[in-house]
Amino acid sequence: MGNEETVPLAHRVPDLGALELLLTVARVGSLSGAARRLGITQPAASSRIRAMETRLGVALVDRSPRGSTLTAEGALVTDWARRVVEAAEAFDAGAQALRGRRDSRLRVAASMTIAEYLLPGWLIALRGERPGTAVSLHAGNSADVAQRVLAHEADLGFVEGLTVPDGLDSAVIAQDRLVVAVAPAHPWARRSRGVEPAELASAPLILRERGSGTRQVLDAALAPSGGLAVPLLELASTTAVKAAAVSGAGPCVLSELALVDELASRRLVEVPVPGAALARALRAVWPTGARPAGPARDLLSLTRR
Repeated sequence: MGNEETVPLAHRVPDLGALELLLTVARVGSLSGAARRLGITQPAASSRIRAMETRLGVALVDRSPRGSTLTAEGALVTDWARRVVEAAEAFDAGAQALRGRRDSRLRVAASMTIAEYLLPGWLIALRGERPGTAVSLHAGNSADVAQRVLAHEADLGFVEGLTVPDGLDSAVIAQDRLVVAVAPAHPWARRSRGVEPAELASAPLILRERGSGTRQVLDAALAPSGGLAVPLLELASTTAVKAAAVSGAGPCVLSELALVDELASRRLVEVPVPGAALARALRAVWPTGARPAGPARDLLSLTRR
């Protein structure tokens, strides 16, 4: 008895498939009929019954040319099996309800650039695949997004920075590039060769706030040139940065995704910065070890199409 207690329950009790087979044999009165009902071969069904009999140490089924009948022990085990299968069905129904609750909503946190220029298309595509899923979106800087995902306040996050904080796994979903842009009347607009990193570093710029992915990349790119000078303006939204630059207040540095319209209409002019590492990866992030599931998994898949 003591030795049996040290053997895990899973090694002492038949698996759910074997119990379902035994119940089906009792219901249809033959092993071959039970095999057909369950979509398995008769040899496989016979083998499963024999293995169950060996595990339990008793005969469960009497086999004859006229069919299969339960032994007295088999009838008793069948009663127990019915309770186990009913409990498993209740377990499965509960798990389906949990999946349904999970799949009914999706909480997304995204950095400003991704939220404004990439997410709308992805969310429209997601609605086509999951029309019953309600999506909530929080837009903020990359540091804020990471904190929300770490605190489990978002199911999936999208960030723009150079690094991913501890506690998060990530996948690159796109490549991006920062662009220095000025109003057409600015002196830099007439420089065909652009500006050197050191000159950019020393100039008062219109920038996003600290904690934004854009600011992180720019800080790292200009660190070899002495780092950023005191900004002319620090603004919390991409739209505000662009408006200030278009007004002629000074140079701005933003994602090329955010500047497509302004550059095309010549309201802003791109200024090359040879030698500055202004490329970056855009990433999806989620808690370490908790691979996205349900709507979050589907949204992640859509970003890679």
